Amino acid sequence: MRATIKKPLQAITVLVLAAIFIALGIWQLQRAQELQDSKEVVADTTIYPLAQMTSATGSVPPESILKFVTTTGHYIATYKAPNQKDGSGVLADWEVALLEEEGGAAILVVRGLWEERLSGPEIAMAKNVTVTGTLLPKQNEDRAENIDGQIPRVDSSLLVTSYSGQLYDGFILATGEELSGQPIERSRISAPELTAGVPGYYWQHISYVVVWWFMAALVLWAPFYRRRD
Repeated sequence: MRATIKKPLQAITVLVLAAIFIALGIWQLQRAQELQDSKEVVADTTIYPLAQMTSATGSVPPESILKFVTTTGHYIATYKAPNQKDGSGVLADWEVALLEEEGGAAILVVRGLWEERLSGPEIAMAKNVTVTGTLLPKQNEDRAENIDGQIPRVDSSLLVTSYSGQLYDGFILATGEELSGQPIERSRISAPELTAGVPGYYWQHISYVVVWWFMAALVLWAPFYRRRD
């Protein structure tokens, strides 16, 4: 009687284990496909009004990060941000300016390299400039000292004591500036690229598929091996 019950239980156990290993292999196969699909990122080249992507009363929404935005205002302060890394991994000192919009809120704008800060003398503090660029969240890591005229990271929270109005949480990595409809020519900082949202490597996932399915085959083969013994 006990042997009669034991054999079906062993068969069920073998089938359950095999099914688990096969399911794990299918899951890894799906992860591999997701990784391949996530590499085919289609860039959104639409330029949105800044107010449509974020507000000065909260942090930058995840879906708005790396979107192209535009806004108009006038610069009220300029800062040096040392030891910054661009999208290509190049280290340099950046020129970061505080742009105050017509509504009163202000946002930090990375205009370009610090060494080229005098390349656009036509942009006076009192003149309105239209900025277009990539919207990014604030930085969290200090890269230099926090001293007069210099900020250790691109983060508007560092300016709360010097600016009485509302400050946007993120910043704009400028790709262009226009003054009275005329573009301001200067080199710009490259933005970070979109990366795959699925961790790991394609062939790593495929190797896991082979391992899990081999385990499933081994479990199914084991009872027959014991019988031959």
